[in-house]
Amino acid sequence: LSLFLSLFFQGIKTEEWGTFLHCKNQVFTDFDEIRQEIEKETERCTGANKGISAEPIHLKIFSPHVLSLTLVDLPGVTKVPVGDQPDDIEQQVREMILSYISNPNCLILSITAANTDMATSEALKLARDVDPEGRRTLAVVTKLDLMDAGTDAMDVLLGRVIPVKLGIIGVVNRSQHDINTQKSMAQAMQDEQSFLQRHYPSLASRSGSRFLARTLSRLLMHHIRDCLPELKTRVTVLTAQYQGLLGSCGQPVQDQSATMLQIVTKFATEYCSTIEGTARHIETSELCGGARMCYIFHETFGRTLESIDPLSGLTTLDVLTAIRNATVTSHTAAIHCCVD
Repeated sequence: LSLFLSLFFQGIKTEEWGTFLHCKNQVFTDFDEIRQEIEKETERCTGANKGISAEPIHLKIFSPHVLSLTLVDLPGVTKVPVGDQPDDIEQQVREMILSYISNPNCLILSITAANTDMATSEALKLARDVDPEGRRTLAVVTKLDLMDAGTDAMDVLLGRVIPVKLGIIGVVNRSQHDINTQKSMAQAMQDEQSFLQRHYPSLASRSGSRFLARTLSRLLMHHIRDCLPELKTRVTVLTAQYQGLLGSCGQPVQDQSATMLQIVTKFATEYCSTIEGTARHIETSELCGGARMCYIFHETFGRTLESIDPLSGLTTLDVLTAIRNATVTSHTAAIHCCVD
Protein backbone atom coordinates (compact mmCIF):
# COMPACT_ATOMS: atom_id res chain seq x y z
CA LEU A 1 0.00 0.00 0.00
CA SER A 2 1.44 3.37 -1.00
CA LEU A 3 1.06 6.62 0.97
CA PHE A 4 0.74 10.01 -0.74
CA LEU A 5 2.10 12.51 1.79
CA SER A 6 1.70 16.19 0.90
CA LEU A 7 3.51 18.62 3.22
CA PHE A 8 2.47 22.28 3.31
CA PHE A 9 4.43 24.97 5.12
CA GLN A 10 2.23 27.18 7.28
CA GLY A 11 2.99 30.35 9.19
CA ILE A 12 5.53 30.11 12.02
CA LYS A 13 2.98 30.50 14.81
CA THR A 14 0.28 28.25 13.38
CA GLU A 15 -0.66 24.79 14.66
CA GLU A 16 0.07 21.46 12.99
CA TRP A 17 -2.83 19.48 11.54
CA GLY A 18 -3.58 16.90 8.89
CA THR A 19 -6.40 15.58 6.74
CA PHE A 20 -7.06 12.34 4.85
CA LEU A 21 -8.79 12.10 1.50
CA HIS A 22 -11.00 9.28 2.78
CA CYS A 23 -11.95 11.46 5.83
CA LYS A 24 -12.71 14.68 3.99
CA ASN A 25 -14.48 16.51 6.78
CA GLN A 26 -12.23 15.39 9.65
CA VAL A 27 -9.19 17.35 10.85
CA PHE A 28 -6.48 15.57 12.87
CA THR A 29 -4.38 17.62 15.29
CA ASP A 30 -2.92 14.63 17.16
CA PHE A 31 -0.24 12.84 15.13
CA ASP A 32 -0.79 9.64 17.11
CA GLU A 33 -4.33 9.65 15.76
CA ILE A 34 -2.93 10.19 12.25
CA ARG A 35 -0.67 7.15 12.67
CA GLN A 36 -3.60 5.09 13.97
CA GLU A 37 -5.76 6.19 11.04
CA ILE A 38 -3.02 5.12 8.60
CA GLU A 39 -2.90 1.70 10.27
CA LYS A 40 -6.69 1.44 10.25
CA GLU A 41 -6.98 2.39 6.57
CA THR A 42 -4.13 0.03 5.65
CA GLU A 43 -5.95 -2.83 7.38
CA ARG A 44 -9.18 -1.89 5.62
CA CYS A 45 -7.53 -1.89 2.17
CA THR A 46 -5.19 -4.87 2.56
CA GLY A 47 -6.70 -6.92 5.37
CA ALA A 48 -5.17 -7.81 8.71
CA ASN A 49 -2.75 -10.42 7.33
CA LYS A 50 -0.19 -8.44 5.31
CA GLY A 51 -2.16 -8.24 2.04
CA ILE A 52 -1.42 -5.83 -0.82
CA SER A 53 -3.50 -3.15 -2.52
CA ALA A 54 -2.86 -0.69 -5.34
CA GLU A 55 -5.20 1.87 -3.72
CA PRO A 56 -3.07 4.62 -2.10
CA ILE A 57 -3.71 6.57 1.10
CA HIS A 58 -3.72 10.36 0.62
CA LEU A 59 -2.54 12.45 3.60
CA LYS A 60 -1.98 16.21 3.82
CA ILE A 61 0.07 17.74 6.64
CA PHE A 62 0.02 21.48 7.37
CA SER A 63 2.81 22.59 9.71
CA PRO A 64 5.28 25.42 10.39
CA HIS A 65 8.03 22.78 10.79
CA VAL A 66 7.98 21.28 7.28
CA LEU A 67 8.96 22.27 3.77
CA SER A 68 6.37 22.14 0.99
CA LEU A 69 6.88 18.71 -0.59
CA THR A 70 4.84 15.82 -1.94
CA LEU A 71 6.20 12.38 -1.08
CA VAL A 72 5.02 8.91 -2.08
CA ASP A 73 5.95 6.21 0.42
CA LEU A 74 6.20 2.92 -1.49
CA PRO A 75 6.43 -0.59 -0.02
CA GLY A 76 9.69 -2.51 -0.02
CA VAL A 77 10.18 -5.39 -2.41
CA THR A 78 8.89 -8.60 -0.82
CA LYS A 79 10.71 -11.75 -1.94
CA VAL A 80 8.69 -14.44 -0.11
CA PRO A 81 4.90 -14.13 0.29
CA VAL A 82 3.56 -14.26 3.84
CA GLY A 83 0.06 -14.15 5.26
CA ASP A 84 -2.57 -13.33 2.64
CA GLN A 85 -0.01 -12.13 0.09
CA PRO A 86 -0.30 -13.66 -3.41
CA ASP A 87 2.41 -15.90 -4.87
CA ASP A 88 3.45 -13.16 -7.31
CA ILE A 89 3.82 -10.53 -4.57
CA GLU A 90 7.33 -9.61 -5.72
CA GLN A 91 6.15 -8.93 -9.28
CA GLN A 92 3.15 -6.90 -8.09
CA VAL A 93 5.28 -4.72 -5.79
CA ARG A 94 7.86 -4.18 -8.54
CA GLU A 95 5.17 -3.10 -11.00
CA MET A 96 3.68 -0.75 -8.40
CA ILE A 97 7.07 0.85 -7.67
CA LEU A 98 7.99 1.16 -11.37
CA SER A 99 4.63 2.79 -12.16
CA TYR A 100 5.68 5.70 -9.91
CA ILE A 101 9.44 6.01 -10.40
CA SER A 102 9.27 5.62 -14.21
CA ASN A 103 7.75 9.10 -14.40
CA PRO A 104 10.63 11.34 -15.59
CA ASN A 105 9.18 14.29 -13.65
CA CYS A 106 9.60 12.69 -10.21
CA LEU A 107 12.58 12.40 -7.87
CA ILE A 108 13.55 8.99 -6.51
CA LEU A 109 14.47 8.58 -2.85
CA SER A 110 16.34 5.27 -2.66
CA ILE A 111 16.44 4.05 0.96
CA THR A 112 18.92 1.41 2.18
CA ALA A 113 19.68 0.24 5.72
CA ALA A 114 23.24 0.88 6.92
CA ASN A 115 23.52 -2.64 8.37
CA THR A 116 23.01 -4.25 4.93
CA ASP A 117 25.26 -4.47 1.87
CA MET A 118 24.51 -1.45 -0.30
CA ALA A 119 25.74 -3.34 -3.38
CA THR A 120 22.72 -5.64 -3.06
CA SER A 121 20.22 -2.83 -2.51
CA GLU A 122 17.02 -3.60 -4.41
CA ALA A 123 15.95 0.06 -4.18
CA LEU A 124 19.13 1.30 -5.89
CA LYS A 125 18.81 -1.35 -8.59
CA LEU A 126 15.24 -0.32 -9.43
CA ALA A 127 16.27 3.35 -9.42
CA ARG A 128 19.12 2.69 -11.84
CA ASP A 129 16.82 0.74 -14.16
CA VAL A 130 14.68 3.83 -14.75
CA ASP A 131 17.32 6.50 -14.07
CA PRO A 132 20.62 5.10 -15.41
CA GLU A 133 22.32 8.52 -15.39
CA GLY A 134 21.30 9.21 -11.77
CA ARG A 135 19.91 12.65 -12.49
CA ARG A 136 16.90 12.24 -10.20
CA THR A 137 18.02 9.63 -7.65
CA LEU A 138 19.00 10.56 -4.09
CA ALA A 139 20.23 7.79 -1.76
CA VAL A 140 19.34 7.68 1.94
CA VAL A 141 21.11 5.38 4.43
CA THR A 142 19.06 4.60 7.54
CA LYS A 143 19.78 2.75 10.82
CA LEU A 144 23.24 4.23 11.27
CA ASP A 145 22.86 3.48 14.99
CA LEU A 146 22.32 -0.24 14.40
CA MET A 147 25.64 -1.09 12.75
CA ASP A 148 27.92 -3.70 14.30
CA ALA A 149 30.42 -2.51 16.87
CA GLY A 150 33.68 -1.35 15.32
CA THR A 151 32.11 -0.57 11.94
CA ASP A 152 30.71 2.60 10.42
CA ALA A 153 29.10 3.79 7.20
CA MET A 154 31.71 6.43 6.34
CA ASP A 155 32.71 4.85 3.02
CA VAL A 156 29.08 4.40 2.05
CA LEU A 157 28.13 7.99 2.93
CA LEU A 158 31.13 9.37 1.03
CA GLY A 159 30.14 7.42 -2.08
CA ARG A 160 33.21 5.19 -2.10
CA VAL A 161 31.15 1.99 -2.26
CA ILE A 162 28.49 3.07 -4.76
CA PRO A 163 28.59 6.67 -6.02
CA VAL A 164 25.26 8.45 -6.34
CA LYS A 165 25.18 11.61 -8.43
CA LEU A 166 22.80 13.59 -6.19
CA GLY A 167 24.48 12.39 -3.02
CA ILE A 168 24.01 10.00 -0.10
CA ILE A 169 22.47 11.20 3.17
CA GLY A 170 22.57 9.27 6.45
CA VAL A 171 19.71 9.46 8.96
CA VAL A 172 18.78 7.92 12.31
CA ASN A 173 15.07 7.19 12.70
CA ARG A 174 13.05 6.44 15.80
CA SER A 175 13.23 2.84 16.95
CA GLN A 176 10.15 0.76 17.70
CA HIS A 177 10.85 1.34 21.40
CA ASP A 178 10.89 5.11 20.79
CA ILE A 179 7.56 4.87 19.02
CA ASN A 180 6.05 2.75 21.79
CA THR A 181 7.26 5.23 24.42
CA GLN A 182 5.92 8.10 22.27
CA LYS A 183 9.20 9.94 21.82
CA SER A 184 8.46 13.23 20.07
CA MET A 185 9.87 14.01 16.63
CA ALA A 186 11.67 17.06 18.02
CA GLN A 187 13.43 14.92 20.63
CA ALA A 188 14.17 12.26 17.99
CA MET A 189 15.82 14.83 15.71
CA GLN A 190 17.83 16.20 18.61
CA ASP A 191 19.05 12.70 19.49
CA GLU A 192 19.81 12.07 15.83
CA GLN A 193 21.97 15.17 15.62
CA SER A 194 23.80 14.23 18.83
CA PHE A 195 24.53 10.76 17.41
CA LEU A 196 25.87 12.22 14.16
CA GLN A 197 28.09 14.66 16.05
CA ARG A 198 29.59 11.83 18.11
CA HIS A 199 30.09 9.22 15.35
CA TYR A 200 30.24 11.23 12.10
CA PRO A 201 31.43 14.73 13.09
CA SER A 202 32.78 15.53 9.60
CA LEU A 203 29.44 14.62 7.99
CA ALA A 204 27.06 15.86 10.69
CA SER A 205 26.25 19.07 8.82
CA ARG A 206 25.42 17.05 5.68
CA SER A 207 23.38 14.31 7.33
CA GLY A 208 20.20 13.96 9.31
CA SER A 209 16.48 14.35 8.67
CA ARG A 210 16.55 18.17 8.61
CA PHE A 211 19.30 18.24 5.99
CA LEU A 212 17.41 15.60 3.99
CA ALA A 213 14.28 17.76 3.97
CA ARG A 214 16.21 20.83 2.81
CA THR A 215 18.01 18.81 0.14
CA LEU A 216 14.76 17.36 -1.18
CA SER A 217 13.18 20.82 -1.34
CA ARG A 218 16.20 22.20 -3.23
CA LEU A 219 16.34 19.25 -5.65
CA LEU A 220 12.62 19.47 -6.26
CA MET A 221 12.87 23.18 -7.04
CA HIS A 222 15.74 22.60 -9.48
CA HIS A 223 13.97 19.63 -11.03
CA ILE A 224 10.79 21.66 -11.57
CA ARG A 225 12.87 24.44 -13.12
CA ASP A 226 14.47 21.95 -15.54
CA CYS A 227 11.19 20.24 -16.43
CA LEU A 228 9.08 23.40 -16.67
CA PRO A 229 9.92 24.33 -20.31
CA GLU A 230 8.98 20.86 -21.55
CA LEU A 231 5.83 20.81 -19.44
CA LYS A 232 4.86 24.26 -20.72
CA THR A 233 5.32 23.15 -24.33
CA ARG A 234 3.29 20.02 -23.71
CA VAL A 235 0.47 21.97 -22.07
CA THR A 236 0.43 24.43 -24.97
CA VAL A 237 0.23 21.65 -27.55
CA LEU A 238 -2.53 19.82 -25.66
CA THR A 239 -4.46 23.07 -25.16
CA ALA A 240 -4.37 23.82 -28.90
CA GLN A 241 -5.35 20.24 -29.69
CA TYR A 242 -8.37 20.21 -27.42
CA GLN A 243 -9.38 23.73 -28.39
CA GLY A 244 -9.56 22.51 -31.99
CA LEU A 245 -11.58 19.48 -30.88
CA LEU A 246 -13.90 21.72 -28.89
CA GLY A 247 -14.32 24.07 -31.86
CA SER A 248 -15.29 21.16 -34.10
CA CYS A 249 -18.22 20.45 -31.78
CA GLY A 250 -19.87 23.72 -32.82
CA GLN A 251 -21.50 26.44 -30.79
CA PRO A 252 -23.42 25.78 -27.54
CA VAL A 253 -27.02 24.67 -28.08
CA GLN A 254 -29.44 27.44 -27.14
CA ASP A 255 -32.76 26.01 -28.39
CA GLN A 256 -32.75 22.22 -28.12
CA SER A 257 -36.03 21.75 -30.01
CA ALA A 258 -34.89 23.82 -32.98
CA THR A 259 -31.52 22.08 -32.99
CA MET A 260 -33.15 18.65 -32.95
CA LEU A 261 -35.45 19.65 -35.83
CA GLN A 262 -32.45 20.85 -37.83
CA ILE A 263 -30.59 17.59 -37.22
CA VAL A 264 -33.58 15.46 -38.26
CA THR A 265 -34.21 17.61 -41.36
CA LYS A 266 -30.56 17.44 -42.36
CA PHE A 267 -30.54 13.66 -41.90
CA ALA A 268 -33.73 13.26 -43.97
CA THR A 269 -32.28 15.45 -46.76
CA GLU A 270 -29.02 13.52 -46.88
CA TYR A 271 -30.93 10.23 -46.79
CA CYS A 272 -33.05 11.26 -49.79
CA SER A 273 -29.95 12.47 -51.63
CA THR A 274 -28.27 9.11 -51.04
CA ILE A 275 -31.33 7.24 -52.36
CA GLU A 276 -31.63 9.50 -55.43
CA GLY A 277 -27.89 9.45 -56.16
CA THR A 278 -27.42 13.19 -55.70
CA ALA A 279 -25.35 13.02 -52.51
CA ARG A 280 -22.31 15.28 -52.19
CA HIS A 281 -19.88 12.40 -51.63
CA ILE A 282 -20.24 9.60 -54.20
CA GLU A 283 -18.94 6.18 -53.16
CA THR A 284 -16.58 4.60 -55.70
CA SER A 285 -15.71 1.29 -54.02
CA GLU A 286 -19.21 -0.22 -53.74
CA LEU A 287 -22.87 0.35 -54.61
CA CYS A 288 -24.86 2.33 -52.07
CA GLY A 289 -28.14 4.14 -51.64
CA GLY A 290 -30.66 3.93 -54.48
CA ALA A 291 -28.22 2.09 -56.75
CA ARG A 292 -27.84 -0.62 -54.14
CA MET A 293 -31.60 -0.94 -53.73
CA CYS A 294 -32.07 -1.11 -57.52
CA TYR A 295 -29.41 -3.81 -57.82
CA ILE A 296 -30.97 -5.87 -55.03
CA PHE A 297 -34.48 -5.53 -56.51
CA HIS A 298 -33.54 -6.38 -60.12
CA GLU A 299 -30.72 -8.82 -59.58
CA THR A 300 -30.86 -10.53 -56.21
CA PHE A 301 -34.63 -10.41 -55.76
CA GLY A 302 -35.26 -11.47 -59.38
CA ARG A 303 -32.90 -14.45 -59.19
CA THR A 304 -34.44 -15.48 -55.90
CA LEU A 305 -37.97 -15.40 -57.41
CA GLU A 306 -36.87 -17.44 -60.42
CA SER A 307 -35.39 -20.08 -58.14
CA ILE A 308 -38.77 -20.61 -56.46
CA ASP A 309 -41.22 -23.11 -58.09
CA PRO A 310 -44.72 -21.65 -57.45
CA LEU A 311 -46.38 -25.06 -58.07
CA SER A 312 -44.07 -27.02 -55.80
CA GLY A 313 -46.15 -29.51 -53.76
CA LEU A 314 -49.41 -28.74 -55.67
CA THR A 315 -51.33 -31.14 -57.91
CA THR A 316 -53.41 -30.15 -60.96
CA LEU A 317 -56.56 -30.67 -58.94
CA ASP A 318 -55.26 -28.33 -56.23
CA VAL A 319 -54.63 -25.62 -58.83
CA LEU A 320 -58.06 -26.00 -60.45
CA THR A 321 -59.76 -25.87 -57.05
CA ALA A 322 -57.86 -22.69 -56.16
CA ILE A 323 -58.87 -21.08 -59.48
CA ARG A 324 -62.51 -21.93 -58.99
CA ASN A 325 -62.43 -20.57 -55.41
CA ALA A 326 -60.79 -17.33 -56.63
CA THR A 327 -63.39 -16.76 -59.36
CA VAL A 328 -66.42 -17.21 -57.10
CA THR A 329 -66.31 -13.58 -56.05
CA SER A 330 -66.57 -12.26 -59.61
CA HIS A 331 -69.44 -14.64 -60.53
CA THR A 332 -71.32 -13.69 -57.38
CA ALA A 333 -70.93 -10.01 -58.19
CA ALA A 334 -72.33 -10.60 -61.68
CA ILE A 335 -75.34 -12.45 -60.25
CA HIS A 336 -76.05 -9.60 -57.87
CA CYS A 337 -75.98 -7.14 -60.74
CA CYS A 338 -78.49 -9.19 -62.72
CA VAL A 339 -80.81 -9.46 -59.73
CA ASP A 340 -80.70 -5.71 -59.14
